[in-house]
Amino acid sequence: QVQLVESGGGLVQAGGSLRLSCAASGRSFSSYVMGWFRQAPGKEREFVAGITRSSGRTRFSDSVKGRFTISRDNAKNTVYLQMNSLKPEDTAVYYCAANRGEVILLSPNVYDHWGQGTQVTISS
Repeated sequence: QVQLVESGGGLVQAGGSLRLSCAASGRSFSSYVMGWFRQAPGKEREFVAGITRSSGRTRFSDSVKGRFTISRDNAKNTVYLQMNSLKPEDTAVYYCAANRGEVILLSPNVYDHWGQGTQVTISS
């Protein structure tokens, strides 16, 4: 079992940057594939980025590729989402999620554990 807590959201202007963090409890963090998702009002939750257990592979949605990076520190039980060149359409609640699989999957339905989310608002 793992519990996740996101932080780092806020209000920034378009073109700015934010770094989200997701701290995990428990001793099995390194056994989880980690993902970041987001959900805007009236829209479905969508995949943003994912990282494998040993950070060997990452995956990004087309909408954030080249602007966002994902990383993890297994010693600190934390996964990060660095967001650069932010756009108003990036406005959403951002969630981190954990999956005991071995590959990065895009569907939120396969992720077993979720944080409470952190609001990101980008002004134009």
